[in-house]
Amino acid sequence: MVDTQIRPSDVTKFPIIAAMLDIPRENFVPSAQAQVAYMDAPISLGEGRELLEARTFAKMLDALDIRVDDEVLILGGNLGYSAAILARMAASVVMVEEDADMARDAEQALAAIEADNAVVLNQPISKGAPKAAPFDVIVIDGAVEHLPEGLVEQLREGGRIAAIFMERSLGAVRVGQIIDGHLAWRFAFNASAPIVPGFTAPTKFQL
Repeated sequence: MVDTQIRPSDVTKFPIIAAMLDIPRENFVPSAQAQVAYMDAPISLGEGRELLEARTFAKMLDALDIRVDDEVLILGGNLGYSAAILARMAASVVMVEEDADMARDAEQALAAIEADNAVVLNQPISKGAPKAAPFDVIVIDGAVEHLPEGLVEQLREGGRIAAIFMERSLGAVRVGQIIDGHLAWRFAFNASAPIVPGFTAPTKFQL
């Protein structure tokens, strides 16, 4: 996976490569999907949720420039793969997952690889983790149509956030950073994914 998907995508930072070589991806998918855990495609997790393509996730991490002292918030961490990778790269990880079964399985999988610096919170994804804020990095593990109020406030000055913004069938990864109290966005690359629960744009009333 690293040699055929990650490096050819111009992701060469050692911490990303090392973490993806170290973490057994098959431990973070349903058992029926274990044989395709390293395929070059999203992996269905059920209920409209997907594990992002490895190249997409790696490129998001590359764009975020994760540092060893970062405190990271993951929103919609599914079965814990993104938390496992980031636990190898950053100082601490808080993962929020509102599906109780996914949160339980993620907690067990993270414990199995001794990711002691990662915790899983079973609560609404769109609320984030305000009691644990502020964070240096927020990773939304999937796509969004909009950002709920209050999430950006959970970033400290200089903090970064990355998400796949979807407009119909087209998506773009954007990275934002808090600069002088304001969030400034930049385009990173194109990608697509299912919308994370709670991140669908409000329906506009039409006459």
